[in-house]
Amino acid sequence: MIQIKNLSRHYQMGPTTVKALDNINLIIGKGEFVSIIGPSGSGKSTLMNIVGCLDSPSNGTYTLAGEETAQLNKDRLAEIRNRHIGFVFQNFNLLPRISAVENVELPLIYAGIPPKERRERSLKILERVELDGREYHLPNELSGGQRQRVAIARALAVQPKILLADEPTGALDTKTGAQIMNLFRELQKEGVTLIMVTHDRDVASQGRRIVEIRDGHILADVPVEEWVK
Repeated sequence: MIQIKNLSRHYQMGPTTVKALDNINLIIGKGEFVSIIGPSGSGKSTLMNIVGCLDSPSNGTYTLAGEETAQLNKDRLAEIRNRHIGFVFQNFNLLPRISAVENVELPLIYAGIPPKERRERSLKILERVELDGREYHLPNELSGGQRQRVAIARALAVQPKILLADEPTGALDTKTGAQIMNLFRELQKEGVTLIMVTHDRDVASQGRRIVEIRDGHILADVPVEEWVK
């Protein structure tokens, strides 16, 4: 699914070159649940942005489902993001003035799905994440966990092959965070490739594989059972 070879991402800040990622290699197969862990400034969010086709490497290659992303134009990259990748963020990123179901419908509007079909699909996905009965509530009428479930439902609306989650439990209490992790594991069993960025060791250990990153380098890439010893 994902193949990264000798990839670097450097930023120029005045006379200083910041090496956010420095010559990393990574392969992620279909249906894996990978936790990318590291402290602030380690490069994990930069890696997430590149995997999500929101940023491009300075050097090296990123191949997604057989396509070398550096060779793709902006329209094709946008199509990949809209149709194949779902994004879940720490702060939910819901539009506050529209209902839960309307938030879920947004990517389907961009995908050109007819109104009746996108409403039916969105309601079904909200039921899937146990939000039936809350479909027409505004975000500020929902708890933090419920808002994160809306965000996950929105990410799942386009039936993505890959779900990218950036600190998905960071704004949640422990119990609600555990419920979100259970949902992620269910999605993995259904064949979704999950890549989760976190700085929290307990959250990272909910994945099936750990990629530890620091100062732009991968320090470890191991099964979770080996990492937690």
